[in-house]
Amino acid sequence: MAKQSLLTDFHRSNGAVFTERDSWLLPVHFGDVAAEYETVRRAVGLFDLSHRGLLQFTGPDRLTFLQGMLSNDLRPLKTFDGQYATLLSQQGKVLADLRVLCALNSLYLDFWENLKDRIIEHLNRYLVADEVEIADRSGEYATLSLQGTNAETLLRDVTGPADLPSQSAHHAMINLEGAAVCVVRAGHADEPGFDLIIPNAAVESIARRLTDSGKQFGIRWVGGEAQNLLRIEAGVPRYGIDFSEENLLLEVGLDHAVSFTKGCYLGQEVVERIRSRGHVNRKLCGLSLDGQTPAESGDVIQVDGKEIGRVTSSVVSPRLKRPIALGYLQKDFWNAGTTVTINRAGAQIRAVVTALPFATSS
Repeated sequence: MAKQSLLTDFHRSNGAVFTERDSWLLPVHFGDVAAEYETVRRAVGLFDLSHRGLLQFTGPDRLTFLQGMLSNDLRPLKTFDGQYATLLSQQGKVLADLRVLCALNSLYLDFWENLKDRIIEHLNRYLVADEVEIADRSGEYATLSLQGTNAETLLRDVTGPADLPSQSAHHAMINLEGAAVCVVRAGHADEPGFDLIIPNAAVESIARRLTDSGKQFGIRWVGGEAQNLLRIEAGVPRYGIDFSEENLLLEVGLDHAVSFTKGCYLGQEVVERIRSRGHVNRKLCGLSLDGQTPAESGDVIQVDGKEIGRVTSSVVSPRLKRPIALGYLQKDFWNAGTTVTINRAGAQIRAVVTALPFATSS
């Protein structure tokens, strides 16, 4: 049976239409995908990200253990700092992407919940003599996200004089509706935004508070379909769609998730070997398509009849008013402006390699 958000009934009362994805029943839209998209671009949208997972790491060796397991450098992190990172296999393949949050006496990993079992199993395999305890907090918290030009204005309206984090992935603890809420600065759509990690008991009351207070700022709930439009326009790859355990870290373009100076960590030898060589053989790139029909995942990308890659995601961009796609291309075809062809159900669609993110591409 699919897992459900604590807000499922609340969403139904707001006109949500649901779909099952990653073993979760999630709102795909709230009746008007175009309006949901526009509210993020012009006002503020509210996302239900209850399908996020959370692991807490305590013990004197928590930093050294995770430093040896994750691709980014955790040593500079101070309390309330955070950063993006990945968990790699020994072969340098990406097992999960995640966010690290540094608390007073703990480190937290925040990630898509469907990756939780893989992450725990992988970490426990290497947890031998380290004094580290891993606690699964996924069932105790839910995440809501405010995204859009009015996100900070709304959040300040409901939090009062609380100090909000100013850097991406940094966080602060605030009191909201009587609950201790972790507020993480996180833009998911080329717009400013914040994720709120909320104790389960307060999720519905905070959702109602944000919905009511946000009316003056133009708030709407935003379902998965509009979120996907925003994600692809921002050029943000999604695990399980645009990359997986079959991909090397440097193929995906997650440069902000890796430190080349931190020293040894699992998979580091492969990452460093690729960096010293100068490139990977394929890389995730943006594509702007002719016509009005998006591509499909798996569509072949060609030049002169020869396969040079495959599409992973594609939508019709509301901002650019044309289809766009993410896909892997061989290294000779990465340059912006390169013309390629996408084979879509036997039809040939002309496309041009485009710099990411699309939303700011000229």
